[in-house]
Amino acid sequence: MTEFVLPLPATASVAVAGSSDRFAVRRIYCVGRNYAAHAREFGNDERDPPFFFTKPADAVVDSGTAIPYPPLTANLHHEIELVAAIGKAGFRIPRDKA
Repeated sequence: MTEFVLPLPATASVAVAGSSDRFAVRRIYCVGRNYAAHAREFGNDERDPPFFFTKPADAVVDSGTAIPYPPLTANLHHEIELVAAIGKAGFRIPRDKA
């Protein structure tokens, strides 16, 4: 058995709407500058293509949870993100089955 120097962190998860179940989060893929109003808000040209990035799984927080940040923070910018939890593999799935 492997001995870890520090205890393993809890599994990151999000609540499943309308259920007491939780969905484990392994990866977070993000798209930035994906709509014109947000691009303009940050002084970007809305015609520029979106960009892609990732976040660590433990970046998710439940609704109403306090977000920890350094005490001398003067300008905290946060965003609400949509989570699409995909429960099984698929390829060329017809729209009516998706």
